[in-house]
Amino acid sequence: MMRGFIIRNLISLVLGIPAFWLALRYNMHMFQLNTYMNNEQNEWLRRNSHLQWILNFAIGLGLIRIGGEVIIKKQWFGIAMDILIWLTLIVIILVYRLMKEMNSKKPLKFTPRVKRMVATDIVICLLLLIVPDILIALMGGFDAAALIAFPLSGFFAFATGMQLHLNKWANTINRPIEKGVNNHYINDAKRILKENTDLTIIGVTGSYGKTSVKFYLETLLRQKYKVLVTPESYNTPMGIVITIRKFLKPTHEIFICEMGARYVGEIKEDCDLVHPHHGLITSIGPQHLDTFGSLANIQKTKFELADAVPDGGVLFLNGDNEYIAEELAARKGSRALYDSPVLYHSEKTGSGYYASDIKVTNHGTEFTVNAPDGESERFSMKLVGGHNVINVMGAIAVAHEFGISLAELRIPVRKIQSVPHRMEIKNHGDVTIIDDAFNSNPIGSKAAVETLALMDGMRILITPGMVELGEDEAEYNRKFGTYAADCCDRIFLVGRKHTEPIKEGILSKGFDEKNIEVFDKVEDAINRAYSIKTDQHKYILLENDLPDNY
Repeated sequence: MMRGFIIRNLISLVLGIPAFWLALRYNMHMFQLNTYMNNEQNEWLRRNSHLQWILNFAIGLGLIRIGGEVIIKKQWFGIAMDILIWLTLIVIILVYRLMKEMNSKKPLKFTPRVKRMVATDIVICLLLLIVPDILIALMGGFDAAALIAFPLSGFFAFATGMQLHLNKWANTINRPIEKGVNNHYINDAKRILKENTDLTIIGVTGSYGKTSVKFYLETLLRQKYKVLVTPESYNTPMGIVITIRKFLKPTHEIFICEMGARYVGEIKEDCDLVHPHHGLITSIGPQHLDTFGSLANIQKTKFELADAVPDGGVLFLNGDNEYIAEELAARKGSRALYDSPVLYHSEKTGSGYYASDIKVTNHGTEFTVNAPDGESERFSMKLVGGHNVINVMGAIAVAHEFGISLAELRIPVRKIQSVPHRMEIKNHGDVTIIDDAFNSNPIGSKAAVETLALMDGMRILITPGMVELGEDEAEYNRKFGTYAADCCDRIFLVGRKHTEPIKEGILSKGFDEKNIEVFDKVEDAINRAYSIKTDQHKYILLENDLPDNY
């Protein structure tokens, strides 16, 4: 009997370890995408409970198997339960291997933090193995020799199922450690900044456009200065810390620091770290409404950068943005800084910098910049779409205030490249991809399809719609559908349930339903677009590509 028990435990071990690891890895990946926030992981689990029902099933099986060992004490029960659990573990292995292959847009990064959480997760599971063993022994269910025959099938079923929650437990347990580690690196970054006394720091934030403006500004300022910029979309405190500790050199003269936020107070946290001398707010709009809760909170948070700019510093503001204008009007007179920020506009005359005579083609954009000092200059750039003018205007305004003449900026502006996955043009023979897949928001998505409308050929939109827009998400997506209907020849929607509001908006404009197709994967939509036979050049707009946790 004992020999049979040991053999069954060995089978449980062989199946349990890979099932446990795959379930752990997948849920840790989602936790990383949800920025290690327990509340966001809980919300994600609530929305996606149907994807991992088998783990809840495994928890139940594990509890029945372990409890039944004490209560029922029948060999047939243990064998039957072991077989059922083995079958469940096999299904988990197959399902989670497939999910691992499918969720590869932004793979799990085994950062030191993740490694520490994995270690804590495993320790918790070992305790789950040892404690029931001891309790069963105390209850008289086993004699001391029988402890080695603890039903491992029950343990692995329970521990594998608990991967739905153990990453959050590990995160909570590790919080003091993570805080200590982060404080060490933050203090080191502050020390480095303090030692670079001649460094000028420019904070850049906004609901959208901040990453693009950051790189545009780098292109312009490096004509005269040695510039460091936070790479890619590094815009969290630890991303900024990594940039400072890894890349900042004594020779750098300007540090352009992108600042992102999903909650009130997070821009202030960035500012308390770097203490910017100047600030640039690219936009305010309905982005991350599910975490901010309201547009008023977004306005307050973005203006945390304005509050951090010291006397003598300069605040650059998008003069076209209604929410910036509203917040500025509410604060006007509260301090001298708000009486004279440097505004920049696209085709809106007034104080500050403004563009005029904008001409947009499918090859690029031309416009004239008019500066407050009376200087004006004609510019051309490769970026397509009038909506790009306001972002470039912000970079031009900052560079000009830093002593670079408009004439000197003409060639650098011509050199500006699209930021990857942000209206990036990719030519492939008779197909041109307009890659705007990084993110999407109500204003940017409208501008993207209006840019697509400029193209001379077959215009195809591929989109899963927009997310993180709170209670109004469906309405924003419906409006997006109305804009898309006016600008596209074919519309391919990715995801059947989430894109229903977009389809409603499209059809409300009288768009021919036969030119709307729905796919489960963006790759299938792209393949379908390529397969369309036409004598026209095809322009395919990829508007947003949802991360794996969606």
